[in-house]
Amino acid sequence: MTTMESTAAAGSRPTGLRRFLRASEVQEVLALVIMLALIVLVMASNSNLFLSPRNIINLLMDSTTVGMIAVFTTMLMISRGLDLSVASTAAMCGVIIGTSQSTIGLWPGVMLALIAGALVGLINGFLVTFVGINPLITTLGMLSITRGLAFVFADGLTIPVFDLSGEHQATYTAFTQLAEGRLFDIPYPILVMSGLFILGIVLLRYTTYGRAMYVIGDNEDASFLAGLPVRRYRMIAYTLSGLSAAVAAVFLTSRLYAADPRAAPNIELTVITAVVLGGTSLAGGQGNLFGTLLGVLILSSLLNGLKLQSVSTELQNIAQGLVLLLAVGIDQVRQGKIDLGLWRLFRRQARASTQ
Repeated sequence: MTTMESTAAAGSRPTGLRRFLRASEVQEVLALVIMLALIVLVMASNSNLFLSPRNIINLLMDSTTVGMIAVFTTMLMISRGLDLSVASTAAMCGVIIGTSQSTIGLWPGVMLALIAGALVGLINGFLVTFVGINPLITTLGMLSITRGLAFVFADGLTIPVFDLSGEHQATYTAFTQLAEGRLFDIPYPILVMSGLFILGIVLLRYTTYGRAMYVIGDNEDASFLAGLPVRRYRMIAYTLSGLSAAVAAVFLTSRLYAADPRAAPNIELTVITAVVLGGTSLAGGQGNLFGTLLGVLILSSLLNGLKLQSVSTELQNIAQGLVLLLAVGIDQVRQGKIDLGLWRLFRRQARASTQ
């Protein structure tokens, strides 16, 4: 190769920045950033309160329950798993805190709730990986079981978890500080959600377990033949999913001052919408937590803006459903299952019919 040819070849290669910007994952994240910016601009133009510091804090606080669960749901879905029971698991764990506070104490009740959440995830993982039941059927059944247990434990009532009198005053005050406390003027739930996202990013990018999630989701049989402990890794993913629902339940109960068996309604659909919108494929093997975080913020910004405009709950549900359909449609296009060049097929058929 001559000097001129080598110079031309070197010049034709994309630079490091261009290669970075051409990466599909980076492009998806940039698209989500643009989508979030557009939603913020529209909502801010329709309400002067949207960008106020107080509303921004409320928006982030409202996103913490979904965000805490979405971290490990992303890891699970990357491995081609699914958990529809997270919302009802959170409700059951909150009720466990409320019903056990008078017998074993508040903090032991919190520990019991965390163990219960992890146990639910472990059972889901066992039924999916060892028994071989479809993840959709398994977790849909567990959704009904845990929600039913929440109503049975609570006797269908909302249980107060708040007491500023008596010998347990300090305990209850410390528990309420989980939701009301701040560090550097940032509420604890937001810090915990951020910490979970950082932990999840480290696990996915820099550990053998995290990298194995992508391989398992892309090709389970090849992963097994390569010697990866597929069943064990998926069991861990389901257990972490149940545990994250319990952690979210602790902070939600602290924020509400009560344990409600009706808590977190339809949160599982919001979580899946955020995760898929963030770039995680329903077919597994693809996804990132930066995208999931942006998906959570997009949904929270949309719903918060609609609330400020006094849009009814029914219309908010419709908007969220449309976003879910949009997210699934984008995922199908990404997998090549939807041909965006259908107009070419129409033209070919029209041309053939005229001949």
